[in-house]
This record gives sequence, C-alpha cells and structure tokens, in this order.
Amino acid sequence: MSSNCRQCIIKRFNALKSLTHDELEKFSDHKTTILIKKGENLMTEGNPINGLYCIRGGKAKLTKLNTNGKEQIIKFVKDGDILGHRSILSDELVGLNAIALEDMHVCFIPKGDILDTIKENNNFSLQMMRNISHQLNEANTSISQMAQKPVKDRLAETLVHLEDLFGVDNEGCIDVILTREEIANTIGTATESAIRLLSNLKKEGIIDLIGKKIKIINKNMLKNLSEGY
Repeated sequence: MSSNCRQCIIKRFNALKSLTHDELEKFSDHKTTILIKKGENLMTEGNPINGLYCIRGGKAKLTKLNTNGKEQIIKFVKDGDILGHRSILSDELVGLNAIALEDMHVCFIPKGDILDTIKENNNFSLQMMRNISHQLNEANTSISQMAQKPVKDRLAETLVHLEDLFGVDNEGCIDVILTREEIANTIGTATESAIRLLSNLKKEGIIDLIGKKIKIINKNMLKNLSEGY
C-alpha cells in the first residue's frame, strides 16, 4: 500500500478524494503512519485530538461507556473511514473510544492542515459536511431502533449490517471476529441473552456458528426478522 497520499487507493472512499494534487502532497509530507495493535485505543473518549485519522487497513469499534461502566458499541469502522473530523471541526474533546478489533494501519494528518484545507477547498468542506451529516443520520436511526425494536430484531439487523460492511471471508463467514460480549454490547443486551439468541438463530437454520465466526445462511429471513416479520 502506497505511503504517498496521492497514490493511496484508500482516499477514494472518503473526503480526501476531493483534494488537489498539491494538497495531497502536503498531507503526504506532514502525515504520520501508525500501527495500532489489536485491543489498543486509537482515540480515547474525553481526550483532545490534534488531527484526523484515515484508516488504511484494519477494523475498529467505536464505543462509549454508560453510567454503569458498561461498554456500548456505537459503530464499526474499517479501511477508508476517517475519524476525528467531528472533534476537529467542533473544537471539542473526543466523544467516543476507537478500539482496534485487529492490527490497524492508520495515517494521522495534523489538525492545522485539515483546517487550512477546509478554508481553501470548497469540495473538501462539502465532503466533510456530508460525512458528518451521514453519521448523524445513522446515529438517529440507531437510537430509534434501539428504543423500538425487540432485541432479536436488533441482532438480526446487526448481523446483516456486519456482513454488508465487512463482507465475507473464504469460508463465507462475516469477515470480522467479535466476542459474544461485543455482539451483546452492540445490540444493548446481556451477553447471556446474545448467546441464547445466536443459538436460536442457528437452530432455525438462519445462521451457522463456527467458533467465534458467524455465517449467514438465509439472509432474506434475517432481513425479514430485522424488520419485525
């Protein structure tokens, strides 16, 4: 994978695609490439942030601790996603933890370069605003679904989303490894409940469980479940 922003294929998936040749060269000269090991924090809730992260490779979960100290998984991200831009634009502390689900390669672009480019490049500004608007819409939808849908429907929807987001591996399983606790923390239930629901979906022939891996057998039935049918 190229270390030069201009040649990097990842940029076509995010707001960096709207940068000019010179802007990409400046980002490339000033950025830092970081290896984040599985389980390590890329961003930590309540901390200041001095730049934007562009994920070149790997997967992470975005989490928030509730009042009981329990982890709530808000979102999953992968290569091509950018993180930290909301805190940069709002000049606020980081609102979520970003924790690596596997080893990640991430590029860090200094805050000054981002703010200068926002002032100078209207297309880049528009792409950033679209990104934030999309994330806000996602958050609103997620809050509504958590409040209204039964936990089995939320699990079905989460499994469909995970396969759509990460694809499948060479065994046809969802290409991300999550613990049963992480699945429970995504759908807002107890770990024991998530284990029971997964087992029931397997008995019904809708999914298969291969160790920690999950394979969707009947995606249409899973989609119907997620919509309350």
